[in-house]
Amino acid sequence: MLLPNERSLSCVRSCGGFALFYKTNGQPLEMAVDVGCGTGRYTLPLAPHFNKVMGIDISESQITLAKQSTTANNVSYMVASAEKIPVKNDSVDLVHAGLAAHWFTVDEFLNDSVRVLKTNGCLALHAIYPSTEIEYKDLSHDLNVVLSEVWDKLYQNSEKIRDQHMFCQYQSIYKAIPLKDKELITDIPVKFQMSIFKAIGFFRSVYMYQAFKEKDLKSAEQLLIQTEKRFREILGEEADSAQLNMYIKHYCVLACKN
Repeated sequence: MLLPNERSLSCVRSCGGFALFYKTNGQPLEMAVDVGCGTGRYTLPLAPHFNKVMGIDISESQITLAKQSTTANNVSYMVASAEKIPVKNDSVDLVHAGLAAHWFTVDEFLNDSVRVLKTNGCLALHAIYPSTEIEYKDLSHDLNVVLSEVWDKLYQNSEKIRDQHMFCQYQSIYKAIPLKDKELITDIPVKFQMSIFKAIGFFRSVYMYQAFKEKDLKSAEQLLIQTEKRFREILGEEADSAQLNMYIKHYCVLACKN
């Protein structure tokens, strides 16, 4: 996808995930809005590339945490909905949402994003495919059997509409974007290493676990306790030192208003 003025959007690894930013020959653009910013995981990496970055989220508690961890003078946070971005028409160079767009009322969010974007401004959305694989010596098969059972349990307690967006790698969101200049990039492979402790933390952070936790706190917590126990049984004496290779797929949607 060629964007006006030879500007393009690129995926880069940052803070353990993907941040998306403009290539601007070293010159920052005016403003970016990070929608559904949570605690600011993807907001701060945008700061060097824009004069002003605003993170918005519907959760007041998440915004409070984001404000407490802010280290950039050009970053601010506000409680606001994705469907009513609190900025003027034609005023934003980048609207960004990381691991968040599937939570929004998609059509309303997309229409408001187009409203606030400047001419030549871009929309960038990215997320991960809700499944993973583990590789570790000759124990990969046994570890992945456990992993598969965890995902199956989480799927049973998730919301089907949100799942559809994630399982199709945002194809449905891509089709709904009311802009002609757009691109969908799927199956972006990412490999990273993590301990058992970090693997359990990863599951704890995914939205499907959070949904399960809201429905049945005791069962959700027990699932992770049993998962860690089974991992330790498989790994034996290496359980505390093992660095598991975790494979996951990212995907992103890029669009330009021109």
